[in-house]
Amino acid sequence: MPTRTPSSARKTAFALTVLTSSLALLTTACTGQSSSGASDDASANTTITFWHAWSAPNEVKAVDALIAGFEKAHPNIHVKVVSNMTDDKINQALRSGGDQAPDVISSFTTNNVGKFCSSGALVDLNPFFKKSGIDPRTTFPKAMNEYTQFEGDRCSVPLLGDAYGLYYNKTAFKAAGITSPPKTWSEFETDAKKLTITQGDSYKQLGFMPDYHGWETTTEHYLGQFSPTYFDSKGTSQVAKDPAFEKAFTLQKQLVDQLGGYQKLERFRATLGDEWGPKHPFQTGQVAMQLDGEWRLGMALDAKPKFDIGVAPLPVPDDQAAQYGKGYITGTIAGIAATSKKQNAAWEFVKYISTDTDAVVNFSNAIHNVPSTLAALKSPKLTYDPRFKTFLDIAANPDSTTAPASVNGGVYLTTVQQLGYDYESGKVTDLKAGLKQAAAQIDTDIAQAK
Repeated sequence: MPTRTPSSARKTAFALTVLTSSLALLTTACTGQSSSGASDDASANTTITFWHAWSAPNEVKAVDALIAGFEKAHPNIHVKVVSNMTDDKINQALRSGGDQAPDVISSFTTNNVGKFCSSGALVDLNPFFKKSGIDPRTTFPKAMNEYTQFEGDRCSVPLLGDAYGLYYNKTAFKAAGITSPPKTWSEFETDAKKLTITQGDSYKQLGFMPDYHGWETTTEHYLGQFSPTYFDSKGTSQVAKDPAFEKAFTLQKQLVDQLGGYQKLERFRATLGDEWGPKHPFQTGQVAMQLDGEWRLGMALDAKPKFDIGVAPLPVPDDQAAQYGKGYITGTIAGIAATSKKQNAAWEFVKYISTDTDAVVNFSNAIHNVPSTLAALKSPKLTYDPRFKTFLDIAANPDSTTAPASVNGGVYLTTVQQLGYDYESGKVTDLKAGLKQAAAQIDTDIAQAK
């Protein structure tokens, strides 16, 4: 069954915690950018070094199998692999270079792509793709194609992905008289209220935990369903101008208020189990619907819940009903260090792990993340629980969204998230003013980063 271990499931939290130090290191990077000027002979006998962040035994085993497949196809190129490498360590190595530095890196932190590209820490892969006759636009799903580049510089490739959808308690749905998962946010609001069973000043069952601290219910995941425009063509924040932001914040606040209010929900949340453990409140039946990634299915099934699990795309705004089936996409990225002296050999490896259909499919089957090429998403060699197909479809959907790369990484997302915390808790009462202030802060931060 599709599963996902906590070490790789913490991508969202990990991205935020390492962000500040990672960006500080990259800001001072002075690596220089290569544009297919690599001179090494990829047909010669050579060894390249690959750093990655996976650490769980089954994940490391899967990476080793991926590398073994590459070495079988390219017997002259040997791969020295180093696992469990944090972004801090990776960024230090990209900055300093040297014989022990990696030639190829992978990172869970897609938010840093803009910084990787603009700093020159990773080489622009466009010339390599062109030389190999590969068109990224027809190779990768639209959202993955977008989050691996910045301002025309494609300094990374997708290496498996994450798709967010809706998990729901089918047994609770039946008891509440709900016959199918909600497709629009208005339907979702109605169902969330029907599924909520109060118990004194708390809940016997909560239809949905809408709070932004509620695990995967982050602002960017909500916003993904509204297809927002974060920046205009000049890189200026559109947070205060695109109606999608006000609509998304308003929707979440309505859910908070209708399901009991911020204080009551937070008191209940404090009693619930850990996101990565067997006592996750969706798995125990305490919360009937859950916004989450593809990994949750395996974790929920492992917990042996006393109800049937349903999986569906997240709802969409009522005026975007035709786009039902889309979702928010993120994932792991890989790139070639600008300090590498073996960039042609490194490209052969990057090309294999990111575009070879069987390699991507086998890695997906082992790690249980979403395949990152359009061909792999349709491969008959994929093995998965039938419910997992929901996430494959979300990944392939051209309407699915992601957060755009920025010169200072995910700082703008942190600003938006902070507004979410302040608005849902009542600290900010004037949403329009809050959005304007957030937009101004985002523009200031980007100007300083440049």
